[in-house]
Amino acid sequence: MPQFTYQAYDRDGKVRKGNCEASSSAVAIEQIQAQGLVVVEVRQTVNTERKKGWEKELSLESQSLFCRSLASYLKSGLPLADALRLLSRQSAGKRLSEVYTFLLEEVQGGKKLSKAIDDLGIFRDSLMRVVESGEQSGNLVDVLEQLSEQFRVELRLRRKVRSALTYPMVMMVIGAAVVTFLLGFVVPRLASLFEELGQSLPFLTRMLIFVSGIVKVMVLPLICLLLLFLFLQRRKKQKKGLFFRNIRKMINLSVLSSQIATLLESGIPLVQALKMSSSLDTEPQKWRDVADLVKKGYRFDQALVKEGSFPEDMIYIVRVGEMGGNLPDSLRRLSENYWEISESRMERLANLVEPVMVLVLGLVVGFVVMAILLPIFEISSLVR
Repeated sequence: MPQFTYQAYDRDGKVRKGNCEASSSAVAIEQIQAQGLVVVEVRQTVNTERKKGWEKELSLESQSLFCRSLASYLKSGLPLADALRLLSRQSAGKRLSEVYTFLLEEVQGGKKLSKAIDDLGIFRDSLMRVVESGEQSGNLVDVLEQLSEQFRVELRLRRKVRSALTYPMVMMVIGAAVVTFLLGFVVPRLASLFEELGQSLPFLTRMLIFVSGIVKVMVLPLICLLLLFLFLQRRKKQKKGLFFRNIRKMINLSVLSSQIATLLESGIPLVQALKMSSSLDTEPQKWRDVADLVKKGYRFDQALVKEGSFPEDMIYIVRVGEMGGNLPDSLRRLSENYWEISESRMERLANLVEPVMVLVLGLVVGFVVMAILLPIFEISSLVR
C-alpha cells in the first residue's frame, strides 16, 4: 500500500509530522483528521529501495505477456485493480510480481495506469502511450490486444533471425578456437624448428605469423573500442544497425502506421495521434512536422508529400484512405504490408548471412591450415 508523509497541526497549534499508509491521498487525509489533526500537507513517498534494480527494461516477452494477460482480465469484466492483483499473484518471477504490485499500489493511490507505467520506466514508451490512448478513449482492452499482437510478431521475427544465425555463429566460435590453437601452439613450434634447421619459412607461413603479430598487438585496443561503442549505444538507448537501416525503416513505418491507426480508432484526433506516436521513430521530428502541417490545414497525404521523406506507396495509400473516409483501415493495411516486406527482407538477409559466414570462415581456416602444412611438407622433404 502507498506510503504518505504528512504535516498537520494539533489542537494546541503545534506542528505534527508523521507517516501513514493509505490507498489514496484522500483516504490518508481522512485517517489524519480522525486523529483530531488539521492537515496542512500530504505527500506520497517513493519507495526508492524497492525500485532499486528495476532500471533494466523488461524483456519483450514479459511486456507482451503483460498486455495480453491484462487485456484478458479486463475483457472478462474484472476491475483494473483486481486484474493487477491477479497478475502480481500469478507472475512467475519475483521481479514481475513486484512490478505488478507497484502498479497496483499506484492505481489504488489514484494514479492512471499509464502514469504508473511511465513512472516505473521499465516498459517501452509505445506501451505507455498506447495505454494512455486507451484510457483517454475508453478502449483500453482493444489497444492492449493490438499491442500484444505487435509484440508477438516482433518476437517471432527475432526468433527467426536468431535461429538462422545460430549455426554460423557456432561455426565461427569453433573456427576461432581452432585458429587460436594453431597460432598459439603449432606455428611457434614450426618456426623454432625451421630456425634450428636453418631453413626459411614459406611465404604463407611468414604472412600468417605477421598477421598473428598484428592481431596480438591490436586485439586489446579493438576490444576496448568495441566495449566503448556498445556502452555509448546503450547510454543513448539507440538500436540502429548499419546493415539493417532499410529494414529498420520499414519496421518503424509499420509500427507507426499501426499505432496511428489504433489511436484514430480510439477517437484520438490525427494531430494528437501523430505527436503521440512520433517517439516510436528514430527520427521523431519528421512526424511532429507532419502534425504541424496537418494542424495548419493540410491533408495527411499532402503533409507527407511536403515533409519529403516518406515513400510514395505510403502517400498513395494514405491518400486513398483519406479520400475514402477510412484512414485507420488503410493505415492498418499499410502496416501489415510493410511488416511483411521487412520480415521477408530480414529472412533473406539471415539466409544469406549463413553461407557467407561459413565461406569466410572456411577461407580463413583454409589459409591457416595451408600456412601450417607447407612447412611440414618442406620438413618431410628435408628428412628424405
